[in-house]
Amino acid sequence: MFPETFAETWIDQLSKPGDVVLDPFSGRGTTAFQSMLMGRKPIACDVNDVAYCVTRAKTQAPPLRALRRRLTMLEGDFSRASWSRKAGKMPEFFQYAYHRKTLSQLLYLRNKLKWRASDVDCMIAGLILGALHGETEKSPSYLSNQMPRTISTKPAYSVRFWQKHGFKAPERDAFQLLRKQATFRYESPPPAGDALILHRDMRQLPWISDQLPGPIGLVVTSPPYLDVTNFEEDQWLRLWFLGGPPYPTRGRISRDDRYERPDAYWAFIADMWRMLGALVAKNGHVVIRMGGRGIQPEEMVTKLSASSQFARRPVKLLFQTTSALKGRQTDAFLKGTRGCLSEIDCHFQF
Repeated sequence: MFPETFAETWIDQLSKPGDVVLDPFSGRGTTAFQSMLMGRKPIACDVNDVAYCVTRAKTQAPPLRALRRRLTMLEGDFSRASWSRKAGKMPEFFQYAYHRKTLSQLLYLRNKLKWRASDVDCMIAGLILGALHGETEKSPSYLSNQMPRTISTKPAYSVRFWQKHGFKAPERDAFQLLRKQATFRYESPPPAGDALILHRDMRQLPWISDQLPGPIGLVVTSPPYLDVTNFEEDQWLRLWFLGGPPYPTRGRISRDDRYERPDAYWAFIADMWRMLGALVAKNGHVVIRMGGRGIQPEEMVTKLSASSQFARRPVKLLFQTTSALKGRQTDAFLKGTRGCLSEIDCHFQF
């Protein structure tokens, strides 16, 4: 996840209001949201349900009054007794992760929200994803037992951790928390303008080029890092809430989630360049933030630049920089790990 300032800097330097800005690996929707704030036309694409839901919630926010009406209706139809029985049949992890009242509400909302079809329900689902788990000992804004907020820890590990430390799931009212979160999120009005949010593999973008809002003058993105993390596995609990299975999976959503072999990874990056070559306008810019484990930054820049030949158009590397990663999320829970220690930023122009 790169910060808003990263997207803001490049969008400001390399585009003007009204330009089309693409992020083919939208993640949390930072590029798309920042583009809207700055008067650009964003296209965001991601194959992962969580990324799609969060990006769409950020960029296609419904009126607050509609959100509150929907929450009132949902809460009015909620039957705690029947959903509590369903909660009691959930796997052991869920019994430790959530208070029975909270789990009952989550199961109900998981069943009722039509987040793919409704902007209102998508926003509610997005708010839940942000509150689904986190450092409960530090903040009342999370629904779970003590967990990281960035990743969903594995079920067996989580249960052992909670048992060892005597952590109990707090009794939280999901409807009350949703109203509070909605008020907070709407303190500033949502950005104006339209965004095209696509739930698909980035390789498919050239297939729908006639549906895009115009020539793509700027790409600001960050593809999956080499052998660093598995988004599907690390976000399994959020994926469960959006309709997935109640356990971590690999390869169910995408075969591109984590490449451990460099040759396979660079073939994937070549596919990215093929897509960009088909879509980016003449003199268009591409800004990429990338990282990897077991590879030096200089080698990564060289291979990223070399793989641009698969765009089948002239591409020039104009700028590169390397920065050390600080405050990695793994440091907080697994001390002494050696994952991705640095990132590269590269600016290309067609």
